[in-house]
Amino acid sequence: MRTRCSRLLLTLALVATLAACGHTPAPLSAAGTPAPVRNVIFMMSDGTPNEAWALTRWVKGKRLASDDILTGAVQTYGADSIITDSAPGGTAFATGHKGTDKGIAVSPWRVTIAGVNANPAEAYAPVPTVLEGARLTGRATGLVATANIQHASPAAFSAHSHDRGRYADIGEQQVYQHIDVVLAGGEQYLLPMADGRGVRQDNEDLVRVLQAKGYDYVRNRAQMAAATGAKLFGMFAADDMVYDLDRAEFAPDQPSLAEMTRKAIEVLSRSDKGRRHGFFLFVEGSKVDWAAHANDPSGVVSDLGAYDEAVKVALDFARADGQTLVISTSDHGNGGLTIGRREATKYATTDDDSLVTPLRRAQLTGEGLARLMAQDKSEAHIRNVLARHWGIEDLSAQEVQSIQNAPPQSWLQYVLGPMISSRAGLGWTTNGHTGGDPFLYSYGPGRISGLWENTDLAHHMANAMGFDLMTLRDRLFVEAMPALTALGLQAELDRSQAANPVLRVRNNLGGEVRLPIHKNELVVPDRTHELEGVVVLAEPTGKVYVPRQAITLIRASLLP
Repeated sequence: MRTRCSRLLLTLALVATLAACGHTPAPLSAAGTPAPVRNVIFMMSDGTPNEAWALTRWVKGKRLASDDILTGAVQTYGADSIITDSAPGGTAFATGHKGTDKGIAVSPWRVTIAGVNANPAEAYAPVPTVLEGARLTGRATGLVATANIQHASPAAFSAHSHDRGRYADIGEQQVYQHIDVVLAGGEQYLLPMADGRGVRQDNEDLVRVLQAKGYDYVRNRAQMAAATGAKLFGMFAADDMVYDLDRAEFAPDQPSLAEMTRKAIEVLSRSDKGRRHGFFLFVEGSKVDWAAHANDPSGVVSDLGAYDEAVKVALDFARADGQTLVISTSDHGNGGLTIGRREATKYATTDDDSLVTPLRRAQLTGEGLARLMAQDKSEAHIRNVLARHWGIEDLSAQEVQSIQNAPPQSWLQYVLGPMISSRAGLGWTTNGHTGGDPFLYSYGPGRISGLWENTDLAHHMANAMGFDLMTLRDRLFVEAMPALTALGLQAELDRSQAANPVLRVRNNLGGEVRLPIHKNELVVPDRTHELEGVVVLAEPTGKVYVPRQAITLIRASLLP
């Protein structure tokens, strides 16, 4: 593992290198240390089996853009399992802390893996993210994903919760996080349930909030391309976006991951903040993981290829810019994919046609086929769909029956995936995550190599941008109750509206201020202060955490 000292030496070395090359240094951090890297683009293909890279290369028939920057591997174990989930995996990359299963950017509460250190008194407490730190250095910030933006990995960089499934809470925090560019799916988690447009039980319209905050709010590729503002929020699906292979058939108005990445870089780099201080951007190819869960190689190749095209976009910018660090990896493996399977008898004479031909015939993913068969599972229709879109004309009666007996549509991909896998000679060991070390890719100033802990990547990115994640915690997440009690104030968590809890703070004269949970607001009688971070409730402990700035403003408002 890298130590704090080694990270400091690396930072100093980067400063010297950039100075020698004539680069203009980024602004000073709070600690007075020059930030040697202006821009950081952290990219992640979620749940990618290592062998998927070779498979995608074979199917595309050429080298991938990522091949030129392969530098190492990443250890991905969490606080409570050597086989990690996307929530603790993303938490490690975003915060530098090993996480407990299902936790999003909070301190672990269950630690069972040797060598993972955690303070039990800090269980469930929010911890700062690289995105939050980058924003506080003056940088523009962005998130891009093909899942709903509230999904585990982008959530880990932009919200804090003990439960990755609390999409409404996570979405609200993201809206109030000062993020300049957000492009993904997940619109339903921003809209009220009452009028049928969304699923928010608090019935807040967060799209309206975004528009009031000055965002260009877009819903399709054309609107995204036409947007000219410095703040852009794009929601291209109610939930997750479709696989890249399925876009032409089912969602032609959705942008590709490469198009979203290009637009995000354009907006961030040209904004006032981007020009003055640089930017941080997180990009996720989300559904590689989903296809691997289903053992569907058509989906894996589809979205890993699309992810690699997004990597090329980032690399093209970084090569022209000269001051951009690009890091690409995966949060964990998934599926146990192998080129070769137990039933194969001719390993030594496996030709490339036997592998790539079945996959090149695939015009849709298993999820796409499931859409086509959702309303008609007659044998004739099943055989027609598989022949037309996957080139499979030898379905057995048992395979037809397994499709007909499959649970609802979302699970049919799990039935279809193994059918194309067997014909391509591909093996799978599981429908779950795996505990190996994903590949590490890196380019630019601060480029890294070797075997890295996932947590060390967060500290490396923070150091490269000139701030320290550990010291940032005291600035963003003060435990509110003890701090306010010490000032002689009374604080109470008001849960009278279950979906909209509020921290109320009073003095002895009847004065009161309010801090809505999940927002960055301090409401006083005559105005609303915008805070530099969100107010976080750790539900399992009942503790509320606020930026230190909030304590200062409360003191000024309620104390003589």
